[in-house]
Amino acid sequence: MNKIRVYELAKLLGRTNPELLAVLSELNIKVKSHMSSLDMETAQLVEDHVNKTKNGDLPHETDSAAEKTEKKPSSAVVVHVGEHATVGDIAKKLGRTPAELVKILIGEGFMIPANTVPSEDVRTVISVAFNCEIKMDGEEQDEEAEAAAPPSEPEPEEPPQETPMAEEKKSILIQKVPVPDAADAKPRPPIVTVLGHVDHGKTTLLDFIRKTRVTEGEAGGITQHIGAYKVMYNGNQIVFLDTPGHEAFTAMRARGASVTDIAILVVAAEDGVKPQTLEAMNHAKAAGVPIIVAINKVDKPDAKPERVRQQLSDHGLVPEEWGGDVIMVEISAKTGQGVDNLLDMVLLVAEMGELKASESVPATGVVVEANLDKGKGPVASVIVQQGTLRRGNIVATDTAWGKIRAMLDDKGHPTDAAGPSSPIEVLGLETVPMPGETFRLIVSEREARDLATVASRKEVSGQGRASMTLEELYSQMQASDTPQLNVILKCDVQGSLEAFHSTLMKMSSDAVRINIIHEGVGRISGSDVDLAAVSHAIIIGFNVRPDANAKKLSEAENVQIRLYRVIYDMQEDIKAALEGMLAPSLRENIVGTAEIRNIFRIPKAGKIAGCFVQDGAIKRSTKIRVVREGIVLWEGSLSSLKHFKDDVREISAGNECGLNFAGFQDFREGDIVEAYEMLSEKKTLDI
Repeated sequence: MNKIRVYELAKLLGRTNPELLAVLSELNIKVKSHMSSLDMETAQLVEDHVNKTKNGDLPHETDSAAEKTEKKPSSAVVVHVGEHATVGDIAKKLGRTPAELVKILIGEGFMIPANTVPSEDVRTVISVAFNCEIKMDGEEQDEEAEAAAPPSEPEPEEPPQETPMAEEKKSILIQKVPVPDAADAKPRPPIVTVLGHVDHGKTTLLDFIRKTRVTEGEAGGITQHIGAYKVMYNGNQIVFLDTPGHEAFTAMRARGASVTDIAILVVAAEDGVKPQTLEAMNHAKAAGVPIIVAINKVDKPDAKPERVRQQLSDHGLVPEEWGGDVIMVEISAKTGQGVDNLLDMVLLVAEMGELKASESVPATGVVVEANLDKGKGPVASVIVQQGTLRRGNIVATDTAWGKIRAMLDDKGHPTDAAGPSSPIEVLGLETVPMPGETFRLIVSEREARDLATVASRKEVSGQGRASMTLEELYSQMQASDTPQLNVILKCDVQGSLEAFHSTLMKMSSDAVRINIIHEGVGRISGSDVDLAAVSHAIIIGFNVRPDANAKKLSEAENVQIRLYRVIYDMQEDIKAALEGMLAPSLRENIVGTAEIRNIFRIPKAGKIAGCFVQDGAIKRSTKIRVVREGIVLWEGSLSSLKHFKDDVREISAGNECGLNFAGFQDFREGDIVEAYEMLSEKKTLDI
């Protein structure tokens, strides 16, 4: 083996990927990411450096906390900080920047960010570096040390971290996506969705993982299916979301739920990329989810994995071995070949994503599945995203609420509490919620009932849905330098699709960009509408029609579907929409010019310019500029415009007038006065 990847070397050296990347940076070895390759000579250099550091340069590995404490001078000043104070908080107390402390800690072998609550060893390193003694609130404090502290030492200005948390718990309605306390956030298992063409082995892969990983050490195996399940791999948990496909995946996104952390795109090595593969890929891209490609069925004789890589590269998924950033793993879901490597990559992507959640904040999460059971009543399968969900909590979604009477884990076992990334079946809701809705905790049943009533009224009236029509695109435009029109394109045949694609791309320009987020041959489906709703796109169809489900969804989500039979008609409509998205241009129009021939001084009014209007007209309401020898001296407005002693609104060419400029007196005889106005003109595209 001539080369080794960074993440592989990190595993061999017992380091995390961020730690090893920091070591490489320290050694001035330039790499792009954890997927970069190192030659064996460089890898040996890194290994020698890490071993040397372990043997003598890392105090936290060679010295005990007690030994380091002995190194502290006895005259150290005591610094009191909050119980949940982070490294950044300690830096503030010491009058230092967080970056200084982080740099010192990295030098001592502690790869921790500034928002981390320090351990005793970390506090010891900081104490030695700054000749102080750090006391956390709640620890036993030596009276002599307190007496030695300066009397003017101020109390912490910031309240302990638990104070805002307590206030948050008292609020009646918890936010849908609470921000976890940085000091309390811990790594959580990644939530993975498997997408792909119907015959490419998605179900086979899930079944293999389930059989080999879920039932490990369990005689009973899986007792029930709740739409999601946990697997254990190398001591790490991974949660797999077992959805019917990308339609359900995007339906969740359409309702504002961001439940998936990683998407695995399964592509058969023998069939290659299919239309449904591209549809699934575009749904994952629209959700902004990292994609790992599983090239399946590589054990078959007609497998062509390199052709799959080429096809995916043509659609924007470039393999990391070709210089891109997409991980592609060759597997056989039937035999299990490469599946362990795939799970390794899932954990790697999860580690680089630094997935964290807090167990102490009020619980929130997403409804994965829901149904009405004859014996149990409304049943909802949910995934907890933040906090800890407990039996007895009152929860509410947009359309349902209830007090949790019972909770079952992914293996059907009763449980009283579920932390972040836990799939749970919930019993006790009053009605059946909609899949993709987010749930949150409510203080009382009365508030929950009121909220559900308001939400149901909004659902009926259609409030809260963002309209998306070709005519209203300007109001939907987000604050960006270049306006963008998102389009989903569906045609009857491949030839029409290519012609429409080419026409739309020619209409895209630096001023207004057209982004085709998905294109395909065939009818307009509900999945297309879901994707359009998530991406704020319009759907353009040529010689195709929407099915009944798509029509119903488009009306519910206010997604506009434009159907055409002639390309020219589509081109005219899109051109008109794009021109509406362009900011209007401003053009200066000179209304009139005059020459200053006399200067009059009037008490209280100041200097008055006696002018002769040479061209056009001088209007009281227009903007004015004074020009001397081609140089603009001043721009502003008129305080007064007089014809002899009378105030007038306009003086035409060939007449004399008196001008009093607002806030400007430094004019001379011979200066030119220009009256002008700014006209707004609609921009047009040369298509």
